[in-house]
Amino acid sequence: MAGMFTEQSFKRYTPSDHLAWHSLYSRMLPRWDRYANPAFLQGIRSLRLDPDHVPRLEDVNRFLEPLTGFCARAVSGYVPAFLFFDCLGRREFPTTITIRGLDRLEYIPEPDIFHDVAGHVPMHTDRAFADTLVRFGDCAHTAVDMVARIRDEQERIERLRSIIRAMARFFWFTIEFGLMRSAHGLRAYGSGLLSSYGELKYSIESRDVQRCPIRLQWVIHQAFEIDHYQPLLFIVDSFDHLYDLVGQMETWMREGKLNNVAPGEPHISEEDLASFLNCTPGLAVYMK
Repeated sequence: MAGMFTEQSFKRYTPSDHLAWHSLYSRMLPRWDRYANPAFLQGIRSLRLDPDHVPRLEDVNRFLEPLTGFCARAVSGYVPAFLFFDCLGRREFPTTITIRGLDRLEYIPEPDIFHDVAGHVPMHTDRAFADTLVRFGDCAHTAVDMVARIRDEQERIERLRSIIRAMARFFWFTIEFGLMRSAHGLRAYGSGLLSSYGELKYSIESRDVQRCPIRLQWVIHQAFEIDHYQPLLFIVDSFDHLYDLVGQMETWMREGKLNNVAPGEPHISEEDLASFLNCTPGLAVYMK
């Protein structure tokens, strides 16, 4: 686990990197005021992010940890699924430290520090939301415990693929692209929306988006694609509602209702699958 974390060397950031952060941050401010949920706006104020410079994670954590116990920890690349969820369970958020170039401000397929710190981390200042992320970590451990009891290797792998796919879909349609009701209408709380200048407005105002009250059975069977604006979004009533939905997903996992979710995206990589299998208690007894 320790090997996946790295140090954020602030000297590595160039003037162009800081300009990219400033450009992204400054143009998002009016969009956040118009379309972001109140907890996010409070989080932005609480973190006191510097609009002109790439943030130092130690400064972010100085304001974040006293609020919810969460901290942002630098990683150098992709974090496999189980390790990512396990970090959430320990109130650690794996945080990308690279930043997109000035020629790619509109969209990049992979996370960067703007997506992670300006999109995700302000939500981690809210206690109910933070507790929801911790419960995701519990779900990952529940999956590990369950597949450990399956003796047949192929059955174990297929069962786990389905469970990971269901968890990934739920995470996508809530933590990354979720909408919430508010006193002022629909507002975004998903980081994929809150870090995108174009899609944040599109998610609330476009007539091309189907916005549905969230239903667990719809979310876990709904495939998604990452390379275009999302045509389907789900609405929660509150973060307490979201917390209860994660608990419902864990209950369904125990009852076998995640064992055969609909095929399709996301593709579950061998790296993600191995991250669950390699920490399964007693796995060596069952695998050749």
